[in-house]
Amino acid sequence: MKRKATQHQKSQYKWKRKLFAVILLGFCFGTLVMMMQSQYSRIMMLGPRLIQKPKIAFLFIARNRLPLEIVWDLFFRGGENKFSISVHSRPGFLFNKATTRSVYFLNRQVNDSIQVDWGEASMIEAERRLLKHALDDPYNERFVFLSDSCIPLYNFSYTYDYIMSTSTSFVDSFADTKEGRYNPKMDPVIPVHNWRKGSQWVVLTRKHAEVVVKDSTIFPRFQEYCKRRSLPEFWRDHPLPTDASKEHNCIPDEHYVQTLLAQEGLEGEITRRSLTHSSWDLSSSKDHERRGWHPVTYKFSDATPTLIQSIK
Repeated sequence: MKRKATQHQKSQYKWKRKLFAVILLGFCFGTLVMMMQSQYSRIMMLGPRLIQKPKIAFLFIARNRLPLEIVWDLFFRGGENKFSISVHSRPGFLFNKATTRSVYFLNRQVNDSIQVDWGEASMIEAERRLLKHALDDPYNERFVFLSDSCIPLYNFSYTYDYIMSTSTSFVDSFADTKEGRYNPKMDPVIPVHNWRKGSQWVVLTRKHAEVVVKDSTIFPRFQEYCKRRSLPEFWRDHPLPTDASKEHNCIPDEHYVQTLLAQEGLEGEITRRSLTHSSWDLSSSKDHERRGWHPVTYKFSDATPTLIQSIK
């Protein structure tokens, strides 16, 4: 009886050891699974960051709607994760399902827009606000300004590769020697040798976009001294005001970015041309709708394959 009791005790002891081993093995396996799941979650979280390509921020300055949004909708398809969109329109205007037919523009309006008047510093203030919003996305590396009447002439992949192929900004910029543009009161903050002119439609690198947003010296001077001359729209048909010679004809959006980059010593980092086509060739046309201080707005009858090819 004693031998049987001893054998029974040994059997119980072996069974307990096996049970302990199973529990320990199960605990180790469970811990391993949890570690693998944790690592997988981290990889999944880091994965998009590792494969995320730099993006182009398309910055639209619009009155209200974007009349050519369907063209842009087709342009953006297939380019997901390579672009962002921000729109500056009049205060209170929303891009919702009632005002846009493109999902790419839904709720893309900036929430602190201002009233913009052509030829005033409010135009460059709108640009600065667009840049500020776009810089919040760390993947935005290029910043393209567009109007509500712009359309793309090439597909997205070609446009993306072209813009990202260089480390420079595309800024049409040249020394402006025309009398009446530069206001001597800007000196010495903005010396005349840094005064520049060019197209409003620039493409900026992230570095240059940050320079524009952080500027607290040049912009106030433009607000104070760079103003549109009080001439009628079709001034060739009207006598000049008696005091016109005393006024300075400074259109801020044609001077600000160019002058700021010159002032900051960054002109060696720009390609001196715009990627946006504007035509001033018909400014002396007999058609009053095609005259004045604005580039030509092409009509439906103008939009031929020949014109598009010539622009390209």
